Parts: sequence; C-alpha cells; structure tokens
Amino acid sequence: MNRVVSCMLLLAIVAVWGWTFSLMKGPVETYGVVPFLAVRFVIGSAAISLVAARRTTWRTLKVGAGIGLVLAAAYLLQTFGLRHTSATNTGLITGLFIVFAPLANRVLFGVRTRLVLWGAIGISVAGLALLSGAGPDGMAPGDALTLGAAALFGLHVALLDRHAKHHEAIVLAQGQLTAATGVFLVAWLLVAWLGVEPLVLPPPGWGTDDVWPALLVTGLVATAAAFLVQTYVQQRLRAVQTAVLIVTEPLFAALFAYLLVGDRLSGLQMVGAVLMVAALILVEVYPVVRKARQARF
Repeated sequence: MNRVVSCMLLLAIVAVWGWTFSLMKGPVETYGVVPFLAVRFVIGSAAISLVAARRTTWRTLKVGAGIGLVLAAAYLLQTFGLRHTSATNTGLITGLFIVFAPLANRVLFGVRTRLVLWGAIGISVAGLALLSGAGPDGMAPGDALTLGAAALFGLHVALLDRHAKHHEAIVLAQGQLTAATGVFLVAWLLVAWLGVEPLVLPPPGWGTDDVWPALLVTGLVATAAAFLVQTYVQQRLRAVQTAVLIVTEPLFAALFAYLLVGDRLSGLQMVGAVLMVAALILVEVYPVVRKARQARF
C-alpha cells in the first residue's frame, strides 16, 4: 500500500469521525445515550473480535481492558454532552484531546512538557471561551461535559502511548472495546432500573431518526474499521502526515454539522473555533515539522 492510499484511508476515517457527531445527534435523543453506546460497541467489539480472535492473549486483553474503562468514561461524557450542545461544539471541543494527551503524559509518567504546549493550552482556553459563549455563570453543561470527555480521551491516548509498544495493537484494541462494551451494558441495566433511559431491544427501526444506520456506521466504520485502519496506516505514514490528517477532525465535524444539521456559528464563535484548531496544529503538527527540519540539516 503506497503512502497516497494510506493518506486517503486515514483521511476517510477522520472524516467519518467528524461526521458521527451530526449522525448521532438525533438517534441519541431518540434512543438514549447509554442504549446507543451499548449497541454501538456490541457491534464494534464483535466485528473486531472476528479479526483478532486468533491473536488474542490474556495479558494484552487485560491491559486493553484497563484502558477501555477510560475510553468508556470518555464516550459517556461526550455523548451526554452531545445531547446538550451542538454537533459543531462537540467536534471542536473533543479535538482538544490532542492538547490534553501530552499534559497527561507529563502528570502520570513525567514526560517532559514542551513550552509550546503551555502556549497551546492558553490559546485553546481562549478559543473555548469564545466558542461556548462562557460568561460569568460558566460554561454550558453540554460543553463542560464534552471538555471532560476531551480530557479523558487525552488520558486514553497517553495510556496507549505507554503500552502500545509492548502489545499487539489489534488485541489491545479488542480489549478496550470489550471492556467498554461491558461498562455500557451494565450502565444500561442501571439507568433502565432507575427509569432514566429505557431498556428497548431491538433499537427503533430505520425510519425513527435513523437509529439503525447510525448504529451500523458508528459501530462498524467509526469503531471497528477505524481501529483497524488507523493501526495499519500509521505504521506506513510519517508522523507529520498522520498529525496533519488527524487535526482535520474538528473541521470535518463543523462542516458536516453545517451541512446536515444546520449548525451556525456567530462571529465570535468562529474566532474561537479558529483559535482551537490553531492550538491543535501547534501541539500536533509544529513539533513534528520542526523535528523533520532539524533532521534534514
């Protein structure tokens, strides 16, 4: 597989990730946050288990399961946040995981923090304030939940960086998805018992806010296929190519939200969005480009 095809595959996955924020908005409100996540991850974990079945080791599964608990918490916060904010805000704020990841590495593992990270944090905080319209009363609840999700996604990336080199990627992914699925199924029983969200199986039909199409796309493509493609492609691309492609996810989220669900940003919110994307580029792309230039000379 040449680099052009690899880039196109990764860009397609990133675009799907951006699309899912708009795709899930209606189905999550119709079916419920926890039921949607439970069925989505059952589909995703079943699909990836078919690929990883012959490579499975208990040691790697256990490590992946521990990381999967963080992943589950992140998705719960993100999806509950999506119910209370726009798809655009969800996509842009979630993208801040790129800023949180090196911060988590610093706090947990003592990895040296580059000065550029602190500049990016300042820029992203300013952008977040403009995007969410935070005033004296603080952030909107949906934006606050999504920010918590971004922090957990950053922690998830830091944990993966720590353990991925010692384990086969596909089995590590299987452990994560299986653990997250278990969390969502238990949570589903709990919220149904409390009367918060219904225990309805099977999910609503094709004509009810497109619940089933959203489940299949997010389960098979945005979860199972995304893990497989990202694992395969990132072994064949230079770091700078991967970084540039990944930071486009918030842009795809904003584009699809504009085209599909009619999200519109005010002038100040657009400035905030630009600042947040600039912070992501500062953290993810600039250091890799700088390192490549130094190596060249």
